[in-house]
Amino acid sequence: MRYEILGSLRIQPEQRDQRAATINARNMQVVLATLLIRADEVVSVQQLSYEIWGERPPKRYLAAIHVYISQLRKLLARDGTTDTPIVTRSPGYLLHLDRDRLDAKEFQRLTDEGRQAFRLGRPEQAAAAFEAALGLWRGPALGDLRAGPILDGFIAWVEQARLGCVGMHVEAGLTLGRHQELVGRLYSLTSEHPLHEGFRRQLMIALYRSERQADALGVYGSTRRTLNHELGIEPGRALQDVHRAILLSDRSLDLDLSTAA
Repeated sequence: MRYEILGSLRIQPEQRDQRAATINARNMQVVLATLLIRADEVVSVQQLSYEIWGERPPKRYLAAIHVYISQLRKLLARDGTTDTPIVTRSPGYLLHLDRDRLDAKEFQRLTDEGRQAFRLGRPEQAAAAFEAALGLWRGPALGDLRAGPILDGFIAWVEQARLGCVGMHVEAGLTLGRHQELVGRLYSLTSEHPLHEGFRRQLMIALYRSERQADALGVYGSTRRTLNHELGIEPGRALQDVHRAILLSDRSLDLDLSTAA
């Protein structure tokens, strides 16, 4: 079985000819998502209660959580048996992944593989790993499901991890000489994340290598105005260094042909 939380919560059965299962009841979604985020760890009943109802649980919250767990156990029973990945462990419950898969863990594994390959000077292998990691995403993490600190903390973390993966994927592409095809993507990224200096730096490099020096300098100017207006600060050192290098036609910005595709 495969669990997917990089997008709306979805359960993929073992047989490919079977349709993916979704859960419509919000409280059951919260319980399963919480157990998946803390897979192979015990989640207390109190933690589940807080994720579902916050500081104002109903009087019979223990019975309600028991019902949700019972329904999830039936839904997740393997091969029509009573074997279920959710087990009772004081002071709450635990979901065993065992041979099942979770897309968030696959994303983390592929991202780590990409970083390692990039550090070892294998940008093509790194780019492939980052692309596979980003391909796991189907939309915002957990869709529009929001709850307590476990879910919201995970969503904040994994969305930042996705941005980091995007940045590394672009960096690998620049190393491989794909600057021209990255320009459009980087313009979109800087529009979506106007205060993300890393994407601005990469866009300046991609434009410079595409023989668009004036446009690269224009990006720096607009970035400086945005940061001054929004935060009252100057661009960081990395962005200033690229700006200075472009003005000086510094060869350090040129593509390393030994690693280009």
